[in-house]
Amino acid sequence: MLKGTYVGLRAIERADLPALLEWRNQPELRQYFREYRELSREHQDNWYERILNDPSNLMFAIIKLENNTIIGACGLCYIDWKNRNAEVSIYIGEDLLYVDEKYAPDALDVLVEYAFNELCLHRLWVEVFDFDLKKQSLFINFGFQFEGRHCQKYWTKKQWHDSLYYGLLNAE
Repeated sequence: MLKGTYVGLRAIERADLPALLEWRNQPELRQYFREYRELSREHQDNWYERILNDPSNLMFAIIKLENNTIIGACGLCYIDWKNRNAEVSIYIGEDLLYVDEKYAPDALDVLVEYAFNELCLHRLWVEVFDFDLKKQSLFINFGFQFEGRHCQKYWTKKQWHDSLYYGLLNAE
C-alpha cells in the first residue's frame, strides 16, 4: 500500500466494486465523469477485468488509514509508456465528498509521488469540466498548469460545457 498522511492507495479488489458502483451512479458525482449513463454491475465487472489486464491504466482504491475503509478511487489512465505521460483520475465517493480539503489532496500527493518517482513518468495531465470548480482548485493548488480548452465538448445540465486541460511536468 502506498501511504500518505490520511489515506493509503492500494489495488482495487473485487470487494470494492459495490461501493465504487454506488458512488459512480450518484447523479451528484456522475455529472463530473465522462461516463454519463447509469452503470450496471456488468459494466462494473467488465471495467474491473479490463483494469486488471491493461498496463495503460493503474487504478487504486483510496483507503482511509484511520479505519482501513475505502472512501474513493484514483489512478493513472491512458498511460503512454513510451512518452511517459498519463491522465490523473481521482474522486472521494464517501459522503459524496467528490473533492474535499483533506483526503483528495493527500491521495493526489501520493499518486503524483508514485507516478514521478516510482514509474518515472515525465508528465501528468487532467481533463476537468468548466463547471467543476472543486477539481480545478485541487489541481491548480497542486501546481498543475492550465494548458488549454476544448470548447463546448460536454453536454450536461441542459447546456454545453468546455473541457479544461491542466498538466504537471516531473521537473515542476
